[in-house]
Amino acid sequence: MGFFWRLLPVFLAYFSIGRIDAWGREGHFMVCKIAEKFLTENAREAVTNLLPPVAGGDLAAVCSWADDILTRYPWSFPLHYVNTPGVCNYDQSRDCHNDDGVQGMCVVGAINNYTTQLRTFGQPFKPHVPRPFVGDVHDPVDVSFYDDEGGIFIIVYWYGSKTNLHRVWDVNIVQTAINKIYKNNVNAMIESIEGNITVREWNGEIFQWQSCASNDLTCV
Repeated sequence: MGFFWRLLPVFLAYFSIGRIDAWGREGHFMVCKIAEKFLTENAREAVTNLLPPVAGGDLAAVCSWADDILTRYPWSFPLHYVNTPGVCNYDQSRDCHNDDGVQGMCVVGAINNYTTQLRTFGQPFKPHVPRPFVGDVHDPVDVSFYDDEGGIFIIVYWYGSKTNLHRVWDVNIVQTAINKIYKNNVNAMIESIEGNITVREWNGEIFQWQSCASNDLTCV
C-alpha cells in the first residue's frame, strides 16, 4: 500500500474531528497575515481582486480552504507534503509525485503550479484548489523522509497527553504558544513574529527570502 493510501484514513479523521482547532486554521491564518505585509501594492491589488466575496478582502480568511476541502477532494492530499527516500536533498523527478507516479503531485509541485497559474491569470487553465502550501512546505512533518510517514505513527506525549508527532507540530505547539505565551491572543503572536522578521533575528534575511538565486520560478 502506498504512502497516500496508508495515511489518507488517518488524515480524514484528523481533519474531521476537532477541525476548528487545527493548524490549518491558526497556523495558516498567521502565515497569511504576516505574508500580506510583504506584498507589493500591485500584488496586494491582484490578490484582493482574486479573493471571493466571502473573504471580505482578507487573504487570511481563505488560507485554510485547501485543508477544509480535503475530505471532498482526497486527490489533493499529496499536494500538502513531499517525501524523500531517507536523504536530505530534494529531486523533482524522484520525489514529487503521488502513489500512481503522477509527476508534480507534491507540495513543491503545487506551489510551482499555482504560481504559474497566477502569472498567467486570464488564460485558460484547469480548476484548482487555493493553497496553504507555502505554510505546509515550512512544516518539518510535511517535508520529511518517506519512512517517517509524516510522524503520524510516532507516539509522543505533550504536556501529559498522548498524541502523535504530526499533531504536535500541526496543532499543539501553535496552540500552546497562543494560550500560554500570548494569553490566547493570536494577534499578539503575529505581532511578535513580525517583530522578529522586521526588527530582530531575521531582519537581514528578508531580501534573500524575496529573491531567487537561480532562474527557478518560486525558489521552493
